[in-house]
This record gives sequence, C-alpha cells and structure tokens, in this order.
Amino acid sequence: MAMRVAVSRGKFELENNSYLFQYGPTIGTTEFRETLAGFLSKGYCSEVNKSDLVMTSGATHGLHLILSTLVDLAGVVFVDEVTYMIALEAFQQFESMRVVPVPLNCDGPNLDALGALINKYRFKPTGSKLFWGVYYTIPTFHNPTGILFSEEINKQLIRLARASDILVACDDVYNLLYYSVGKPGEGSGVCPPKRLFAYDIEDLGSDGWQGNVISNGSFSKILSPGIRLGWMECPPRCLELFRASGILKSGGAANNYTGGIVSSLIQLGLAEQQLEKYSTKYSERLRAAADVLEAKLPAGCSFERPKGGYFIWIRFPEGVDCVDFNQYSLKHFGVTAIAGSRFASGATHRNFLRVTFAFHEAGYLRESVEKLCRAAEQYLAEKAGGNGGN
Repeated sequence: MAMRVAVSRGKFELENNSYLFQYGPTIGTTEFRETLAGFLSKGYCSEVNKSDLVMTSGATHGLHLILSTLVDLAGVVFVDEVTYMIALEAFQQFESMRVVPVPLNCDGPNLDALGALINKYRFKPTGSKLFWGVYYTIPTFHNPTGILFSEEINKQLIRLARASDILVACDDVYNLLYYSVGKPGEGSGVCPPKRLFAYDIEDLGSDGWQGNVISNGSFSKILSPGIRLGWMECPPRCLELFRASGILKSGGAANNYTGGIVSSLIQLGLAEQQLEKYSTKYSERLRAAADVLEAKLPAGCSFERPKGGYFIWIRFPEGVDCVDFNQYSLKHFGVTAIAGSRFASGATHRNFLRVTFAFHEAGYLRESVEKLCRAAEQYLAEKAGGNGGN
C-alpha cells in the first residue's frame, strides 16, 4: 500500500511539477508570479498585479538587469549621498556610466538639488536603451540612514521623474519589515508605508503615462538570503524589455526551481509566518538598541529611531572620524560598527556610524550598544582633552 502511494505521488509530481526542473518562462512561471502577487498585495495592503512582476535571483541581480537592459551605456546614475555600499561597487562595473551623488534630507532627497543635477547631466541617448538616467534609491527604511521618504517627497519625485524621463530604481527590500509601534506585541496587521511604485501606478491609463518606477524586491530579508530569489515590479514598457532579454531567455527564468519552492511556502502560509517571526524579533531588537542609545549616547551624538528595516544611523560631532573611532572602540571595548564614509561615493559623512540591529538577540544588543556608547563617551572626552582618542 505504501509503495502504491509513493508511486502515485511520484507520478503526480512528474506529470504536474516537472517544469520546476526545466528552463522556465523568461519572467517566471505564472504560478510564481500569481502567488507572489497575492503575498505582496496582502503584505503591502495594496494591489500587486502578477502581470507587473519579473522573477530575479535577488535585488542585486535586479539592479544589474536594470542597468544593463534599460539604461544607456553612457547614462547617469544618480544616487543618494549615502547609500547601500555594495550598490556603489556594482555601479563601478559600468565604467562608461557616471555616478552622481544627490543630497539627502531627513524626509528624502533634496529634489531641488536633484532637479538641478538632472538639468546639468541630461542628454539625448543615441542608442536603443529606454532611459538616459536612473535614480537609485531606497525610499522605505533607507540603508544606511533608516529614514522613510515622506508622502510629499514621493509625489514630487514621481513628477520629476516623468518630466525628465528618468527611471527611479527602488531597492524595496525592507518594505515589509515595518515596526509601527514601540510596545511588544503591537503593530501586527498594520499596513506598511506606501511604496513609490504605488504612487506611480495610480496614474496608469491616463494621458501620457508610461511608468517611471521599478520596485526591486527580494526574499533575502524576509525569508532567506541563501535562496537567491527576488522580483521586480515594473511598468509595462520595462517588463516587455525584460521579457525580451537574451540573458533571461537563456537562463530560463532567474531561479525557476526555487521559485516553485517559495510558491509552496507562500501557499502553505509558511512564508507569512516566517515574516511575522522576523518582524517580531527585529522590533524587539530595534527597541533594545534604541532604548540604550537614548539613555547612554553621549552629548553631541544623535540618532532618529527608525520605524522599520535593519539600521540605526548615528551622528557624531563634526570633525570626528568614525573610522578612527571604530579602531578605538574595537581596541578598548571590543565592539565596532560601519563608518559612514563606507556608504558615500565621495569622502563624506565621516562622522556617522551605521548600527545593524537585525542580526543579534536583544540582550546581546543591549550589552554591545552600551559598550559602544561608553566607547563614544570616552573617545570624545579624550579628544576634547587633546590626546587624540588613542
């Protein structure tokens, strides 16, 4: 009896799921995109359409596809003055493209400055690529600053992108990690901030609308980084170019087999369960780290408590070099974080420090962040005393 059941089950899988072991459709199977659309629609509290989705092997793969498929080879990449540091490394591989930093305020980019930079560098592409320029950014729980772009900034950014016909490539990997309140157990079921793509897609069908935003997402932060699976939510003119991509065609979808596994995890409710677990844990860890910083961070240093994501961005007094501080802190207290200059395309933001709260338990974070605060207090006191904080 057991043998017949096993044979029957094997025959069913061969007849119905063997496609997982073959080359898949260029932009991902219908099942994966339909299942993902439902998962994201529920998570975002906002409709996601399967016809807008392209499977990727993660957000970095999506970024590479955006740059290689949609942007002129002599194009301009506008980036926030501090941004995801490995994205900066990725841009360097496109040697013919120009990287231009954009000033960043506490509620998003300085749009007057971005507009001026667009006017300065704008050109008419001579090739077949769709866009002459792209603005790469992280509007929701920004890396490294943790900020959230305001509703007004998002609306103005959409207008600016349309007027100048640039693409806005959003690294939307933290959107579902929203810790809306500070008390344990609260926040469940609260909708996350509206993603930039949703602002753009609202005008679908209106005169002149073409779509200027791509939401580049990943399961790395909400399920597992090792599975190498993600998606892009795209306007039609971009999606059709990805569908025609020789790279994606040759690969037969970016990660067809894992896409089938994750589809099952979503359908069984396990992906949502894991996301809820992460959100609860990360909320506790954020609270632990931020509470210590509020109580122990020395005068002259400051931070804003984020409402989601992975990171806390600490400002030290002007003139402090956090690379030097890190060396001091590691030597005397055994803790360190990442200096702000690591996230800048130029030698700026040296007096900032990024603390990641997602990877360690709350108790360990309290202990470690308290050590960091003591290191900062002692370092600043020594500098003020004239011995250079050695």
